[in-house]
Amino acid sequence: MVTPENFHFSEPLTLECNRTLSSFDLIVETYGTLNSDHSNAVLICHALSGSHHAAGIHSSDDKKSGWWDNMIGPNKAIDTNQFFVVCINNIGSCFGSTGPTTINPDSTKADSTKTGSPRPYGPDFPLITIKDWVKTQAMLSDRLGIDVWHAIVGGSMGGMQALQWAVDYPNRLKRCVVIACTPKLSAQNIAFNEVARQSILSDPDFKEGRYLQAGTYPRRGLILARMVGHITYLTDDAMKAKFGRDLKSGKFMYGYDVEFQVESYLRYQGERFSENFDANTYLLMTKALDYFDPTRDYPIEQSSTEQSAPTKEDIAKLLAKPLEPLSPDIENDSDDAINTNDANDNAHHQELNALKDAFAHTQCQYLVVSFTTDWRFSPERSQEIVNALMATGKPVSYINVDAPHGHDSFLFDIPRYMGAVKGFLSAPFITDSHQAAGERS
Repeated sequence: MVTPENFHFSEPLTLECNRTLSSFDLIVETYGTLNSDHSNAVLICHALSGSHHAAGIHSSDDKKSGWWDNMIGPNKAIDTNQFFVVCINNIGSCFGSTGPTTINPDSTKADSTKTGSPRPYGPDFPLITIKDWVKTQAMLSDRLGIDVWHAIVGGSMGGMQALQWAVDYPNRLKRCVVIACTPKLSAQNIAFNEVARQSILSDPDFKEGRYLQAGTYPRRGLILARMVGHITYLTDDAMKAKFGRDLKSGKFMYGYDVEFQVESYLRYQGERFSENFDANTYLLMTKALDYFDPTRDYPIEQSSTEQSAPTKEDIAKLLAKPLEPLSPDIENDSDDAINTNDANDNAHHQELNALKDAFAHTQCQYLVVSFTTDWRFSPERSQEIVNALMATGKPVSYINVDAPHGHDSFLFDIPRYMGAVKGFLSAPFITDSHQAAGERS
């Protein structure tokens, strides 16, 4: 049984978008006991739809435990007999921390509205980034008196936060656990997020984000957004094994209502999600994912021989140009393929160098975990992180876990995966060169 706590911060918070929150609240849950020298604290960073409620139950009526209850608890991978575990609901979320659904303090000023009644932030809440979340988490660390975290652990978007911690506050964590993650989103992943956002933005009940004031809710848009996302979290084999082409009623109904079991499942997941999540929060979270790039402060040096990116005019000319017949000159075609491969290799080399620069000053020990069937954040993306860490001589362990669940595998109780996390957190630290506290150098 756990009870969330509210931590209020009255000091202004300047965000990366150059907007400022005059004050903010963080909702936090803790598990286990903090030891006398505050050296056994583990920070859990949640993913897009997650919250502070990572383990346990809030009341005897709860039907579900926290979202990572199989990972956190007595004698589990993150053992609360050994560690003091902290999970924070990020700002911009809809589970209690300051976000689009909380009251905008500016709306309580006498002349701010015609009625003078308080109203939620809604679409007025500023865009946020992974760096902003890490900044607020560091502020909470100071409030709790935790100078150095024993470990910071996260899956998916939570893994991005763990990576950003290592870059921004290298002296404040000993271990970094990055699960089912990527150094930055691919164009395809950004595209999936944009489709989800457009599903919400185009819903007539969205009301430019002021649906709470209008007494409406973009339910259909949020359902579609979740359906798109959920498909990408699973694999074709997993969906085939679970649903196949099974019909709900056993026969074709020749209509557009639910016929296949997989349709029923997606609609159910979308409906349930729409009842518990906020549309403005979904927009904010997906943009934070898109913006994530720990190398942004370490720009890739462009080669003087590189061509610049095509302009809109270049693309228009290319599209207007009539198609030419395939060249019989096989040698020229091969040369074009080689040139393309060279360009890709060059870009990959530059990105690796940027990652090396970003990780060069980090001081923690890393565990990177990927899953064989995760096509949203594939093992190759985790290996990019590992390669950059190895190239800079950082202590890193890597495991690619065979699991059938796709990206959602990080939420499952897979013995090899759980054992790797447990062993990493309990193993002796390689060096004791950490200072009591520090910031990015």
